[in-house]
Amino acid sequence: MPPKTDAKSRATKPASKTARKSARADAKPVDAIKLLKDDHKEVKGYFKQYEGLEADEEKQALADKICLALTVHAQIEEEIFYPAVREAIDDDDLLDEAEVEHASAKQLIAEIKSMQAGDRLFDAKVTVLGEYIAHHVEEEEGEMFPESRDSKIDLKDLGEMLAARKAELMAQAVTCSPEM
Repeated sequence: MPPKTDAKSRATKPASKTARKSARADAKPVDAIKLLKDDHKEVKGYFKQYEGLEADEEKQALADKICLALTVHAQIEEEIFYPAVREAIDDDDLLDEAEVEHASAKQLIAEIKSMQAGDRLFDAKVTVLGEYIAHHVEEEEGEMFPESRDSKIDLKDLGEMLAARKAELMAQAVTCSPEM
């Protein structure tokens, strides 16, 4: 028999696993690099999941999810993370390459968003986007993040700014969504 809970404890505990995880994340400071790596892991999983899909409706829904996640991620990196890193480390080439990689990814995202699953080249564009992102993630996690961690950047403060901006952008995306 499950343990008894009163109405008050049920009312304060978020219902879904995602909501509970988010509530826990809100309660403690977030390291910027951990937040960005978590995003990388999430999107990598989406691309892996996409490979196994056959139905166009499922592909479309997941491609939309991928595009949103990457758009928000790129925006918080460009607005908050990259400027902080540029000030803290002496590696302009690395940051310039990251910006160019973002521009290429944004171009592919725009192309994917202008298409429908089932269109010629839709799957190819999603696949190539995944390859671009895998390369970009490898450079960030292998070079930029270690240099950032070794710098004097306050990664907790930066993480809080990233998390707040990400939440704001995701909320905007939900309110602007045509499905809503």
